[in-house]
Amino acid sequence: MTPPLNATAVVLEEPEKLALSRLDLAAPAAGDIVVDMEVSGISTGTERLLWTGQMPHFPGMGYPLVPGYEALGRVSQADGESGLQEGDRVFVPGARCFGDVRGLFGGAASRVVVPASRVVKVSDDLGEGGVLLALAATAYHALQAKDAKLPELIVGHGTLGRLLARVTLALGGESPVVWEADPARREGAQGYTVVAPEDDGRRDYSAIYDVSGDAGLLDELIGRLAFGGEVVLAGFYSDRPSFAFPQAFMREARIRIAAEWRESDLHATRDLAESGALSLDGLITHRRAATDAEQAYRTAFGDSACLKMVLDWRGI
Repeated sequence: MTPPLNATAVVLEEPEKLALSRLDLAAPAAGDIVVDMEVSGISTGTERLLWTGQMPHFPGMGYPLVPGYEALGRVSQADGESGLQEGDRVFVPGARCFGDVRGLFGGAASRVVVPASRVVKVSDDLGEGGVLLALAATAYHALQAKDAKLPELIVGHGTLGRLLARVTLALGGESPVVWEADPARREGAQGYTVVAPEDDGRRDYSAIYDVSGDAGLLDELIGRLAFGGEVVLAGFYSDRPSFAFPQAFMREARIRIAAEWRESDLHATRDLAESGALSLDGLITHRRAATDAEQAYRTAFGDSACLKMVLDWRGI
């Protein structure tokens, strides 16, 4: 009899209470593969809300849970119909293989069982940067809506803001302006300009993309639009966004919500990165062994110098 699979995983038992636990995994079914994880990323958007307990309720939400939707690993088991081979490097956008422990999103583990159709094979040439594909695909997806205009202004120069600017340039767009209130985060621009919001007097932007997560910025952003311009909410907001109607009415403003990436976005972004058109360099700023997960999460959420924290699972 084949012994059951298990893994060490980050488990959020409740808000701000994290444990590194050994969990039994579901047995692989037809079409599943087993992936031994190399690194996983910590999201400062949705995962922060899970950590703080501020995540708005949605179906399947609850604790305990295994977080993580940014993971990179090697296939250790695959059947002939999966199209993958042992040793292939794949991006894994999470898994649901932990029994009674929810997978929200289930990538922060040393091993996962996941449908082969859910992962994306990536080139070794991407290195650890491949862990950023979901975030890059989120940026790409925001730009792919019907009749979407590429951003002239991006609000926020965290990891998602930087990727949004880089994808804009990779798609042939003009160099956007990026607002960043934190002086420590104004460095690192690649082909675009980063300024403090108060230093920008322009009020005729046709497309503003907000990735700040600040629900209170809408009035300010609408006030910077040209007539008929659009504000795209491409971040994730725990507070209720609201805005004063008269100013938006006078500009005939449009407000669009950019949802999460789709499978096609992930593949398109992978192709951009592997072609060299999209750089993923310089965004992973912090690394910790998975055994230091609790401190890694606190650093990721509390240190403004941390763009992307990754957990290294190779020692487990």
